[in-house]
Amino acid sequence: MSSTAGSNGRAAAPGAPTADPLVPLAALPGVPEAVESVRTSVDRVYGHRIMRRRSSEVSAEAALRGARASAAVDGADWALEEVRRRSDFGSESEARTVGAALRVTAESGQLLDIWKQSPLRVLARLHLVAASGSAPDETVGRPRRPGEPVAGPELGVELPGADEVAARLDGLAQLLTADSAAPALVTAAVVHGELQVLRPFGSYNGPVARAAERIVLVGSGLDPKAICPAEVGYAELGRESYTTALADYASGTPEGMSRWIAHCGRAVELGARESTAVCEALQRGAA
Repeated sequence: MSSTAGSNGRAAAPGAPTADPLVPLAALPGVPEAVESVRTSVDRVYGHRIMRRRSSEVSAEAALRGARASAAVDGADWALEEVRRRSDFGSESEARTVGAALRVTAESGQLLDIWKQSPLRVLARLHLVAASGSAPDETVGRPRRPGEPVAGPELGVELPGADEVAARLDGLAQLLTADSAAPALVTAAVVHGELQVLRPFGSYNGPVARAAERIVLVGSGLDPKAICPAEVGYAELGRESYTTALADYASGTPEGMSRWIAHCGRAVELGARESTAVCEALQRGAA
């Protein structure tokens, strides 16, 4: 994982002698502006009059749209109404991808308290929920071991070995349980980027990474009602933009980290815009 700029222009690894290694990321060029823009967008949708009396409906719709979009990022780009009406998600590859995204999104809302004490337990649970019935039992809910393959869409970044994955997961957990003072967007972007680059599980790493980002955004208080689905933004920005931004994160450079955080920020803003549209539809009686 990349945390603070070192003398070689790359970010220091977990364990570097920095009191709060996520905080320097918030000062990278463009990041303060992204943080402020996200806060403005989130505040705007929370201030909508519909949120005063129908916030649970907006949250439910945001969860559905977020799950649909998360699956779309991984290649299963189904129409929203198809996801809404479908009950069988185990018949073929795309259906399993959509089903995994729906299950993980629903489960993530139940794990906030555990996340604060043991993020690795939460990640294991999310993978268990995602891969249920579609992966060998002995590989579900645990990080991959040396020689085990990783299924899923190609990300265009080198796959770390199992030993590196274990070390970096431990470092990530230490950062998260240390209660960083970094803005929620920065922490969420690092969690998402690290999990996607590591691909710690044998399958469904994308839905798990995006659900973990969702947990950070909700648990931090930035989006406590989970109404700003960043997944919608990633899908709208497109797969190519997503993988390019992940390569920026994987580069470990300050410039790359800044671009990845800005990409995540834009995704949250687009998620907020989606829920604003839902609020407007509810207000008109069209939803």
